[in-house]
Amino acid sequence: MPEADALAAADVVDARVAAGADLPLAGRTLAVKDNVDVAGLPTTAGCPSYATHPAGRPGPAARTAPAVQALVDAGAVVLGKTNLDQFATGLVGTRSPYGAVRHATLPERVSGGSSSGSAVAVALGVADVGIGTDTAGSGRVPAAFHGLVGIKTTVGLVPTDGVVPACASYDVVTTFTRDLATGVLATRLMVAAGEPGAGAAADAGAGEAGPGTGAGAQAAGVRRRWPADVRVGLRDVPVVAVPRAEDLAPLSDAWRSAFAAAVARVRAVGARTVEVDVSGMLDAARLLYDGAIVAERYAAVGDFLATGPADADPTVASIILAGAQVPAAAYVRDRLRLDAARAEAARTLDGCDVLLLPTTTEHPTIAAVQADPVGINRRLGTYTNFVNMLDLAAVAVPAGEADGGPFGVTVLARACEDQLALDLAARLLDGVGPDGPDGAGGERGEDRADGRDGADGWDGADGWDGAGVPAAAPLLVPGTVELLVVGAHLRGQPLQGQLADLGARFDRAVTTSDAYRLVALGTVPRKPGLVRVGPGSGAPIAGEVWRVSPGALGTFLAALPAPMTLGRVELADGTWVVGFGCTAEAGESGTDITDAGGWLAALAQGR
Repeated sequence: MPEADALAAADVVDARVAAGADLPLAGRTLAVKDNVDVAGLPTTAGCPSYATHPAGRPGPAARTAPAVQALVDAGAVVLGKTNLDQFATGLVGTRSPYGAVRHATLPERVSGGSSSGSAVAVALGVADVGIGTDTAGSGRVPAAFHGLVGIKTTVGLVPTDGVVPACASYDVVTTFTRDLATGVLATRLMVAAGEPGAGAAADAGAGEAGPGTGAGAQAAGVRRRWPADVRVGLRDVPVVAVPRAEDLAPLSDAWRSAFAAAVARVRAVGARTVEVDVSGMLDAARLLYDGAIVAERYAAVGDFLATGPADADPTVASIILAGAQVPAAAYVRDRLRLDAARAEAARTLDGCDVLLLPTTTEHPTIAAVQADPVGINRRLGTYTNFVNMLDLAAVAVPAGEADGGPFGVTVLARACEDQLALDLAARLLDGVGPDGPDGAGGERGEDRADGRDGADGWDGADGWDGAGVPAAAPLLVPGTVELLVVGAHLRGQPLQGQLADLGARFDRAVTTSDAYRLVALGTVPRKPGLVRVGPGSGAPIAGEVWRVSPGALGTFLAALPAPMTLGRVELADGTWVVGFGCTAEAGESGTDITDAGGWLAALAQGR
């Protein structure tokens, strides 16, 4: 991007802000991987002739990819395009005629790929957000190598229009950021891209209630929607699956030790870990390059590479051109094998909230990759290649050091349960970044931004705040409903688990207006009932607001036992939320405990 154009775009943002526009990314800069369109700039996909040849994408892009345009509309300024492994084929960052992308601070080592340039731009502080793409780990491996946060959503949530496909069924547009909050904000805006009402002021887009379409839907141009009953909060004591020792055999010794420290950190922030057999997932990873799925790469750019461009990377060209020889029957068989692998993965994760894995196996030098370009690249994808094919969401986060450089882990979640992965990532990062998990800044400004502060890579923060509430990421999922609880569903009370099972999300402690009485009911377990009696005729009652998805609220309501009810409740600040009440008959027969000011206070008084 010419400097004058970037400065002119910044002036436009300043003018919009001065005019009162709400631009959540004002003042932030973008580096865009050069397989993603930016209007007025050529899209080379790491192959200059692709931007001029009739079989490629000749000429500058006519429009900006919707995922990037959403960020521009929100006030971000594009600084330019970044280098990559050619045609997004590789995890090393060395497969480009523009030259190998070196690591930001360890120049003898690879940057990771294929979104190499975007990650380095963020790691060096050149850009605030790096836009990458991820088919086999390209949005996660570079994040691990640079101590960054890499968010890869469920396949289909972020539009891939305006992206040169690698494997169209499994491509995802991703973000690299130095903190989790910025990554979630950018991702929320990208998910909203192309939806009715999308733009800088869009919450996170429409489509919060709609059917999932499964991995592979993008090939047919189908956008995915958040399910109506999507889980939007991680339970206080989540069950985190971790691989068996034998599944970690590909790791170098130092990386194995670093992962053990990361698992200990997961337990320290309140989770329970369960060892699971992930060998089936690791086997599925091999289908991306060693099976018939590589035919999708040929379908994407094979006709262009078949013309023999002089600037094609030999390794990339050999991989993609091999896809032309794949029989249709073999492709169908491997898609069926992936269906079976997805079912097996679901069984493996049954009873678990998320899965923790090392992001990759090692951090090789450029020289080592040049000596073994295929073998090392294959190893780097051990824990990433299967993720999109098995329809999982992923968040890569820094987790200390290994072999003299950053080490990272990835939190994986089931399709559309992205928020759960983000929330565990927030707990793991709590206290180790300049802004903390909520991006507020200030409180932890002295901590290292890369999350490395002690011998084991962690600073000892426990992932919980002083009020006993676990750290959580900003909310990615739109359209949630605020639900007020005042009794047995409060934190620490007997029925809180019902909310956890629905994926509810603690939001804040509140009090009602003074229009309510609270009565103790003769139920099992014991519960109070909230009764509206009119302004000034009651007292403020303490409670909690939780967020739930619309479908989860419907499930909750359908199972609600008498004499409990749900209706609109007025809070002390004058807003109204959905909240618990009870029938008039139960309110009249219950024991008045309004003077206690809340259920917990009444229990403490022995009432």
